[in-house]
Amino acid sequence: MLKHEHGTASNIKSDTTKKNVQDAIVKVMQRLKLFKKVPEKGLVIFCGAILQNGPGSERIETYVITPLEPIQIYLYRCDSKFHIEHLQNFLRERETYGVIVIDSSATTFATIRGRRLKIAREMTSGVPGKHRAGGQSARRFERLREARLLDYFNRIGKHADEIFLPISDLKGLIIGGPGPTKNDFEKGEHLHYTLRDKVVAIVDTAYVGAQGVEEVTERVPKILRHVRFVEEKRVMQDFLYEIGHDTGLATYGESEVKQCLKGGAVKTLLLSEALSIVRVTVKCTRTCNYVKQETIKDHEVLGFEQSLSGQPCPNCKTATLQLGEVKAVVDDLAELAEQTGTDVEMISIETEEGQMLKKSFGGIAAILRFKGSR
Repeated sequence: MLKHEHGTASNIKSDTTKKNVQDAIVKVMQRLKLFKKVPEKGLVIFCGAILQNGPGSERIETYVITPLEPIQIYLYRCDSKFHIEHLQNFLRERETYGVIVIDSSATTFATIRGRRLKIAREMTSGVPGKHRAGGQSARRFERLREARLLDYFNRIGKHADEIFLPISDLKGLIIGGPGPTKNDFEKGEHLHYTLRDKVVAIVDTAYVGAQGVEEVTERVPKILRHVRFVEEKRVMQDFLYEIGHDTGLATYGESEVKQCLKGGAVKTLLLSEALSIVRVTVKCTRTCNYVKQETIKDHEVLGFEQSLSGQPCPNCKTATLQLGEVKAVVDDLAELAEQTGTDVEMISIETEEGQMLKKSFGGIAAILRFKGSR
């Protein structure tokens, strides 16, 4: 693909821009030869002519980055700036998840926020092991042990309430531990009802304590990914219900959704992560004020810009058309959503519903607050 782009760049009219673009593409191809395979989390390469001391002092610089987390997109962009939006998402604070690792001897409480893990509290149970002692009957001993275990579970619930209830952005609660104790605790009503509703997974671990929490965190990406898929399926099912029952409270397609956003009618905006279209502005550099917008795929921008060369302006008939602003449709719609207090859901294509959003509804849909014009 880069070899093809290198050939295509030969059509750029500006000699300086053409040289910079072709030199950058060559540098990227050279770097790619150093990788026998794509790293596990993906690969990001930025390359461009960076100004050193004013015009004419450009130097080709290359930056190779391994993402903090696996990237799910493929993006090639030749532009006047580096596009770092997808990397910035990894640096944003995420919701907090609570972790409780339990066995019959001890419990550890922890929080996970973004990539930060914090042990919040540890406690011991005081519950005796499963053996008789001192001449007590087996039945009496078992009753005493069950009473101690119930008290232990109640204390766990109390500590969990103190630690997790004050966290306003608590997204979910993960309970882990070796053996069946964690399951016995989860089945009882020892947690506050709001925390019980937030339990997203029960995880088997080999250890308790900080080591057990580490085991849970190793599995968290898969757990949270599953949770996110469930959320995506739920919001897509809500949208499909409105469409299927023709309630007038759902719409799809770029122009329809944009119109509803401007009218403040959109409750939830659904955008496919696979959406790779941009809105380009074409304008005439003369005084005829000709401006036109078109929507194209992001990888077509360079070819589209080159196609404008020599093309006459529909107004003044001179060959002065120029590519203006290039803006991702996702960014455009998300900005409108922010202005009207609309929730935005980015839907992956890894679920059946996500595939349906992309293929059947063009990757853009909305659930409405009230009926809008379609």
